[in-house]
Amino acid sequence: MKCKLFINGSWEDSESGETYSRVNPADPDEVLGEFQKGNPEDAKKAIDAAEDSFDQWAQIPAPKRAQYVLKAAELLLSSKEEFARLITQEMGKTLLDSRGEVQQAIDLAYYAAGEGRRFLGHTIPSEETNRMTFTLRLPIGKVVLITPWNFPIMIPARKLFYSLVCGNTVVLKPSSEAPMCACKLLEIMEKTGIPRGVVNLVTGPGEVVGDALVTDKRIGLVSFCGHKDTGAKIMRQAAPKRVSLELGGKNPLIIMDDADLNLAVNGVIWGGYQTTGQRCTASSRVIVHEKVKSKVEKMITEEIMTLKLGNGLDPKTEIGPLVS
Repeated sequence: MKCKLFINGSWEDSESGETYSRVNPADPDEVLGEFQKGNPEDAKKAIDAAEDSFDQWAQIPAPKRAQYVLKAAELLLSSKEEFARLITQEMGKTLLDSRGEVQQAIDLAYYAAGEGRRFLGHTIPSEETNRMTFTLRLPIGKVVLITPWNFPIMIPARKLFYSLVCGNTVVLKPSSEAPMCACKLLEIMEKTGIPRGVVNLVTGPGEVVGDALVTDKRIGLVSFCGHKDTGAKIMRQAAPKRVSLELGGKNPLIIMDDADLNLAVNGVIWGGYQTTGQRCTASSRVIVHEKVKSKVEKMITEEIMTLKLGNGLDPKTEIGPLVS
C-alpha cells in the first residue's frame, strides 16, 4: 500500500519528496505500506484548503452535514472486518479488540449523525414585546485533530465526525505509528462525496507537521490525544487557541477486603493487559487491602501465566505485540 496526503479533495505526494514505511509489529518482515513524510509546506496547504472550504461548509444546515457522517457509518459497517484486520496488522491488538474498535467508530458515526438534528440553542424571555432573544450554535472554524496509534480508527473517527457535524473543516494528523488506518478512513470520507477541502490528511513527524499545524494562527481549535508531555507542549504552542487534550494516566484499580475477588482479578487482568496495556484507561496500578493482598497476588499471577501471546490475527492470541 502507498498512502498519499489528502489535501483539497485529492491524493498527493508530500512536498518533502520523502516517505517512510511501517511494518506489522507481529511480523517485522511484513511491510504494510509506504507513507508520506509531510513537512510544514504540506501543513500549510492543508490549512489553506480547510480555510477555503469553511464558509461554504458552515452554511450547509447541520442535518445535511450529518448526512455525510451517516454515509460514513454505512461504509464502515460494510467494511467492518477489513478495517478490523487492518488495525490488528498495523498496531498489534487482537482481532477481537479491533472488531470492537471498528464497531465503536460505527456507533459514534450514527450518534454524531443524529446530533445534526439536535443542534439546539436557547430562547430567552425578552422584556420587550417586539423583540425575540435567542442563541445559535456556530462552528469554531478550522480545526486540527492529532490522534494516537492505540485506537487508530475510533479516535480519529470520534474527533472527525463531531467536528464535521458542527460545521468545522478539518486537518487530521495521525500518529506516525498508525497512518494506514487514517488513510483508509479518509478514503471512506472521500466516498461519501463530502465537498473538497472539508477534510484533509497530513502524515509525518509530530515535531515537524504537528508543530506547523498547531502554531498556525488560522486554526481555531486543536484536539489532541496522546502523551501528557506532548499535550503540555501543544498547550503552550497553541495559545490562545481552544485546546482539547486527552492524555495518559497512571490509573489505580482498588481492591478492598470485602470485594468479589474473582471479579476484581478479572478486572485487573483485562484492565492491564487488554490492548497489551496500550490505552490511556489501562489499569497500571493495583492497590489491595492488606487483608487480601497475598491471595490477590497469587490469583493475579496464576491468571497472567495462562495468557497467550502472539499475532493478533490468531484467534487464540490474548495479548498481541507492542506497537513498536
